[in-house]
Amino acid sequence: MGMIMNVSEEVSASLEDYLEAIFWIIAAKGVARAKDIAKTLSVKASSVTGALQALAKKNYINYAPYEVVTLTSEGEKLAKNVVRRHQILKDFFTNVLAVDEKVADEGACKMEHNINRPILEKLVSFMEFVEICPRGGQKWMDGFTNYYKTGNKGNCERCIATSLKEVKKKRATMKTKRGTDMTLAGLKSKQKGVVVRIERRGPISKRLADMGVGRGTLVEVKRVAPLGDPIDVKVKGYHLSLRKEEAASIIVSVR
Repeated sequence: MGMIMNVSEEVSASLEDYLEAIFWIIAAKGVARAKDIAKTLSVKASSVTGALQALAKKNYINYAPYEVVTLTSEGEKLAKNVVRRHQILKDFFTNVLAVDEKVADEGACKMEHNINRPILEKLVSFMEFVEICPRGGQKWMDGFTNYYKTGNKGNCERCIATSLKEVKKKRATMKTKRGTDMTLAGLKSKQKGVVVRIERRGPISKRLADMGVGRGTLVEVKRVAPLGDPIDVKVKGYHLSLRKEEAASIIVSVR
């Protein structure tokens, strides 16, 4: 799994913001320019120059005056960690706490630089648990939203009884479950599934294993390219770009 650096020792929160901005600009345009960074962060050109010089000195970016900015391998690794922390916090605020997306994004920006790895990983596991557990899922989160707005926790006995019925119904279909599983490549945008098995061995299986992805892991398809290749997948807060043939080797149970 990707290393979460101690930001107080490695790089300041301000410089992490620059790395995150550079990452997204490169993702959108291929390269980053000082004027793009200034516009994204709403800062002066002189501030950008100072930040870029500091990042270059730490070997996080390739930078020279009037040239495009690119990330080094170490810079890309750190930028991806910052992006991941932000996304996990934002997802927690929006998907679990039902916070408005804009407010969630602002809150994630303020918190992402100080959260440490153990807390981050527990947040990921908690969000997976909420979605996978029969007592969790969207209905459970809708119940929390209603409780927050009205103070009415609802009928717990009825909720438990309904959850039990749904579990029994799901178990009744387990005999044909293997036949209804599908490949990750078969999921549409915004669909989710739980990994049942990975049939292909090689770089993709090692890549997923390094991030702790295995049987029982929740995955979500974020975007499918017009021709079906590649497929953008979110798993444990990471965004992966998988070739269609790679996604076809991952068998999932659709949520």
